Amino acid sequence: MDRKVRVRFAPSPTGPLHIGGVRTALYNYLFARRNGGDMILRIEDTDSNRFVPGAEEYINEALAWLGIGIDEGVREGGKYGPYKQSERRDIYRDHVKRLLDSGRAYIAFDTPEELEAARTATPNFQYDATTRLRMRNSLSMPADEVEKLIEAGTPYVVRFRIEPGRDVEVNDLLRGKVTINSSILDDKVLYKSADDLPTYHLANIVDDHLMEISHVIRGEEWLPSAPLHVLLYEAFGWEETRPEFVHLPLLLKPDGKGKLSKRDGDRLGFPVFPLEWHDPKTGAISTGYRESGYLPEAVINFLALLGWNPGDDTEIMSMDELIQKFSFDHCSRSGAKFAFDKGRWFNHEYIQSTPDCELATLFRPVLKSKGVNPDDFSDDYITRVVALVKGRVNFVAELWDQAGFFFVAPKNYAEKDIKKRWKEDTPAILNELTKVLASLPDFNSKTAEPIVLDWVAQNGYHLGNVMNAFRLTLVGECKGPHIFDITEMIGRDETIRRINEGIDNISLPG
Repeated sequence: MDRKVRVRFAPSPTGPLHIGGVRTALYNYLFARRNGGDMILRIEDTDSNRFVPGAEEYINEALAWLGIGIDEGVREGGKYGPYKQSERRDIYRDHVKRLLDSGRAYIAFDTPEELEAARTATPNFQYDATTRLRMRNSLSMPADEVEKLIEAGTPYVVRFRIEPGRDVEVNDLLRGKVTINSSILDDKVLYKSADDLPTYHLANIVDDHLMEISHVIRGEEWLPSAPLHVLLYEAFGWEETRPEFVHLPLLLKPDGKGKLSKRDGDRLGFPVFPLEWHDPKTGAISTGYRESGYLPEAVINFLALLGWNPGDDTEIMSMDELIQKFSFDHCSRSGAKFAFDKGRWFNHEYIQSTPDCELATLFRPVLKSKGVNPDDFSDDYITRVVALVKGRVNFVAELWDQAGFFFVAPKNYAEKDIKKRWKEDTPAILNELTKVLASLPDFNSKTAEPIVLDWVAQNGYHLGNVMNAFRLTLVGECKGPHIFDITEMIGRDETIRRINEGIDNISLPG
């Protein structure tokens, strides 16, 4: 059936958005934009026991930071709302009644203790056609007794009635035809009277239908539920509007086997959440890609290539380029190892291509966190500093390690460099150097460098020792960009002051 592409990303507000969920959202977005369709954000908050305050806001903020645009959702609105499942109770209640009236669902009163007793008594117990008549439900009990229990307010659930022995076909755009026999399916709970809310299985089918979702793109962990969803579409008579399925491969641990988890990130030192997360219950703080200094464009590019390729060797792609190239024809069916080192490489590449003025803006909060007031320095100064050192970093935060001395004079000096470069005659030579620097007609790099190098040569000094000792007084260690670029930036007075400080404070190793 030819219809407009409409996809949905439907996370639960039970905690921070995992990076695997971000990739699912990204693939939905790329597919929708590639096909001129709509991207819907639906909040699945029917599991009231697992709701976590702040999680919904986190999801919206994370997607906005990453540039994954939402066409319809809780914030954006739209004609298919509400987009939060807890606000759609009346809709679900009507559909539960339809299933009950048609005999495709039934009411069950089994208590948790009774269910546990059944599991104990019957190995591999499953609530299905072979066991349902032994349980307490509207199929095994007289109608008047069922009515009395409901009127008395006895908690109950509504289960979907699955008949055994039928092959259910699921057509997946990535995996092809998947056939599962209904005999292995249990009578899933669709609704709970205790909180007057549906479970995932019913809510998703009803919402996907009513919101005219054309493609359900989700993780492969949801593949076992697809046959049930096919049967539910059939039970409602919605076969013609059933969406296409795409079950994406898992993101796997960088090492070993299994699904990527937060523990892997903690163990190997990389984030698994897009933004920093503060757990409202425990107070624990989990790192995020944004706060770790990743650029959103780099994260998007990195994630897009975990399970998909453009059909060639291209690696660096903007969001627009990803949209133009995206197709499930080039998606992998097998899991993708989370090569976090590659993520760092992407971030380095994007930092190099980011305008220096933009990096300077991102660097300002880092300066503030180090006790430096960025307002004490001009935008031009910070931008020029960034330009000198950005080639050496993978993250914005690393700019401080490479450029902190541009803002704060060193108070300590690297012992290894003192041992190698500071000689008995170094103070006297550097004292002479201050006079040379003081006499320069101007202090830009092109003027200073040849004059200083000529002075070194004329006096027969050891170039390496002199220049590295010079650098040591300015930086605190023998690292950093071209030394005359440093002196031009910090200026004549500060350069001479730092040399004199070094002469007074650096001693020969004992």
